[in-house]
Amino acid sequence: MEINMRSEDIEYITEKLKKKLTPGRFTHTMGVAYTAACMAMRFGEDMEKAYIAGLLHDCAKCISDEEKIKKCEQNGIEISPSEYANPSLLHAKLGAWYAWNKYDIHDEQICSAIRYHTTGRPAMTKLEKIIFVADYIEPNRNKAPDLDRIRNVCFENLDMGVMTIAEATLKYIENSGEAIDNMTADTFEYYSKAVNGNIAGTADQQ
Repeated sequence: MEINMRSEDIEYITEKLKKKLTPGRFTHTMGVAYTAACMAMRFGEDMEKAYIAGLLHDCAKCISDEEKIKKCEQNGIEISPSEYANPSLLHAKLGAWYAWNKYDIHDEQICSAIRYHTTGRPAMTKLEKIIFVADYIEPNRNKAPDLDRIRNVCFENLDMGVMTIAEATLKYIENSGEAIDNMTADTFEYYSKAVNGNIAGTADQQ
């Protein structure tokens, strides 16, 4: 499905997000959008879809945890035990709902990439992988360890990039004492096998 948005539509979304997000979150958002478009060009994905998914990936980030839970419950969005324990995780699921219902992005591939950009999932689409990775490596990120190496890995081998980021995320969560989302653990396990050639049909690396 082609989306073919007009430049003025993208500008409208950008200006709307600028009002909804904190300055730091908006800067991060733009970094993810541009990084996603670059990765799409590198790996043969639709650059416009990647840019829009990156642009909207955190559209539900800057609302309170209580509001995230309330909005999800009101709109039938499932909440896992780990998400109740750490409601910040809900911004991805809720963001996908916002993208469809508040920003009129009626594209299932884009909305799915937004939904899974935080936890990942096994057997992601190429677009989902790109947004998952771009969120971690965009140029304004500077606190995660070993970022230069991880950025190089992601542009060389997409599956290995997903595996590396999922592993780093699990280590961070473990060290911080937060609840681990099972989906992130499943993502790491799946892409560890994919990178080692134990899963067929994951040839998005090159």
